[in-house]
Amino acid sequence: MGNWNYNFYVYLLTNKYDTTIYTGMTNDLRYRVGQHKSLNIPGFTSRYRITKLVYYEYFDHVEDAIKREKQIKSWSRTKKENLIESINTDWQDLYKEVTDD
Repeated sequence: MGNWNYNFYVYLLTNKYDTTIYTGMTNDLRYRVGQHKSLNIPGFTSRYRITKLVYYEYFDHVEDAIKREKQIKSWSRTKKENLIESINTDWQDLYKEVTDD
């Protein structure tokens, strides 16, 4: 097996009014958040118009990212809000940080 170098991210998205929080995991944060923003993929995020990236973490290993995603998904809304506000007090869209768009 080759020595592959991948990037893994756990991310939190919300909608325009910050009323719904979605937690996901990907190996291509820019592309995946772009998919959410397009609203073209049927499901929870397009139905609730969840397009604003408010938090993300980087991981070297997929197992660590999956473990963290599951951990965050099990949290209360208040705990997720505190996590977001630990780096993004105003809940600004952080997509500009991961793309040149």
